[in-house]
Amino acid sequence: MNTEESLLFRISSPEDLRKLDPSDLIKVSAELRQFIIDVVSNNPGHFGASLGVVELTVALHYVFNTPYDKIIWDVGHQAYGHKILTGRRDIFSTNRKYKGISGFPKMTESEYDAFGTGHSSTSISAALGMAVAARRKGEKRHVVAVIGDGAMTAGQAFEGLNNAGIAKSDIIVILNDNNIAIDPNVGALKEYLLDISTSRTYNRFRDKVWNALGRFGRIGPNARSLAKQLEAGFKSTILDRSNLFEGMNFRYFGPIDGHDILHLTDVLEDLKRIPGPKLLHCLTVKGKGFKRAEENQTIFHAPGVFNKETGEILNTQDINIPPTYQEVFGETILELARMNEKITGITPAMPTGSSLCIMMKEIPERTFDVGIAEQHAVTFSAGLATQGMIPYCNIYSSFIQRAYDQVIHDVAIQNLHVVFCLDRGGLVGADGATHHGFFDLAFMRSIPNMIVSAPMNEVELRNLMYTAQLDKIKSPFSIRYPKGHGVISDWQRKFSEIEPGKARQISQGYDIAVLSIGHPGNFVVEATRNLMVEGISVEHYDMRFVAPIDTEVLHSVFKRFHKIITVEDGVLRGGFGSAVIEFMCDNSYQAEVRRLGIPDYFVEHGTQDELISECGFDAKSIARVIREMVLKGTKVQRCNGATAF
Repeated sequence: MNTEESLLFRISSPEDLRKLDPSDLIKVSAELRQFIIDVVSNNPGHFGASLGVVELTVALHYVFNTPYDKIIWDVGHQAYGHKILTGRRDIFSTNRKYKGISGFPKMTESEYDAFGTGHSSTSISAALGMAVAARRKGEKRHVVAVIGDGAMTAGQAFEGLNNAGIAKSDIIVILNDNNIAIDPNVGALKEYLLDISTSRTYNRFRDKVWNALGRFGRIGPNARSLAKQLEAGFKSTILDRSNLFEGMNFRYFGPIDGHDILHLTDVLEDLKRIPGPKLLHCLTVKGKGFKRAEENQTIFHAPGVFNKETGEILNTQDINIPPTYQEVFGETILELARMNEKITGITPAMPTGSSLCIMMKEIPERTFDVGIAEQHAVTFSAGLATQGMIPYCNIYSSFIQRAYDQVIHDVAIQNLHVVFCLDRGGLVGADGATHHGFFDLAFMRSIPNMIVSAPMNEVELRNLMYTAQLDKIKSPFSIRYPKGHGVISDWQRKFSEIEPGKARQISQGYDIAVLSIGHPGNFVVEATRNLMVEGISVEHYDMRFVAPIDTEVLHSVFKRFHKIITVEDGVLRGGFGSAVIEFMCDNSYQAEVRRLGIPDYFVEHGTQDELISECGFDAKSIARVIREMVLKGTKVQRCNGATAF
């Protein structure tokens, strides 16, 4: 891109954008789209979603007086163009990198990021809060919520609409309708929106009404009222159903072409002059302007490094490395489902990310993508369990937080046999604070009846999944595993039952004991291997379960060792290490205990290796702590007669 001739490189803020003529916006949009392609092709990130809203992004910042007017980007990976136009163009190459800018809107990063959005379906609620506050303070500001990429399927979006419809606040909801989240959208709402967007009769009629009576913001009150009545009546008649959004007291406009920048700016200017809650239905194409992204929308949601000329995805990984935990889950649940017809698979809009799509392809009648609706996914699973089915409810760790009440109220209290497969446990990397999954060990272990486990490798994952579906298991069973690759290539071994609450010994030693949970146990193995040459002897246990915890092993360890380390990829406050210290205090043992895991702050983004090192439980950090404790000792604190670090 020739920066001297570029309009984009003359824009340091939306104020610069608003100085341009409307005719210049077509060129700005083209340059913005190409800039995103240039950067993301080399610096992996979310791709298709931001390409799909380029024109909408330009139009919003051109029409509205941001940052005074507020724009909330639901499913924040739509916001790359927004970031580039709001002063972050020259540092956009640091997007999602360690110490660089976030891949999502973040209030502390820019005054233009009106609300932090990493999870979906929160924009309408947040926008309503801002609009109500503005009205209370007598401020004449516009508040816009841009919701898309499947986010309208979640319950909170409808909760926000329901409240906003009676709040009488000036709020604009823009429905970015591209008919896809990561995977294609599902459910009745998708069909409803498809009916609206594809009804030629309705769309022809709508255009005739608008042309005959004038565009809605620029006509007299009588004509505007007549246009509204005519359109509402024909929407109901032609579409054979009432308009969902107008039934919730929203003025509905559209559908319109979300890539027609000049028409978009005209419509948005008109909407500014209409009071009350309004919804603009925009039809967009995810990946717009990059052919391969338009044709392969799921793959190009976040494709990694790719050739920007050909669209070829460049595989930079060693083909000989072990599979991902996600692949192991996908192949294993299919294998188990073939063995046990009671097994069903449930996911909230993540069949590809979780690899449940493998079972979905072969046994579609027993796999369910319920849309972005984690609460529903959990209670739906509970309903299946009451009838003797064995649901494997696969939800990312950071997303199960959204259904915590359902886990307790609908599953655990009733002691239902639901298997929670919590994907992306621990530090996920470049997605950062909104997507890290490091709370689940702590909050799951506090729930009565819940078996809480984490595999150290692929074989352990398979065996935990096998164990979870056995007839002897009568309670909810949580299995959490990280994003990314494991450590064993020949993982497809014969299934073996693992007794709940039983640890396994990895190595014998006499200087110090290390207790680990989950994948970080592999970092302990690496650390202890290096320490052997220094003459330091480490006894290591893969505890496997946080609840029930192996008390037999803990008694043995505390009787024989006075120096103990716990290692986990979860929060230290209330997590696995806390469970060990609770046991120590309850049984009046004394020992020097060092807990390694996630510190008490929201870890930002970077590679997984960078973040694990920052948090201090990588192999080098573990070895350093072992060396310090064995050779130098550690500081001691008292706890009801016991001792803890």
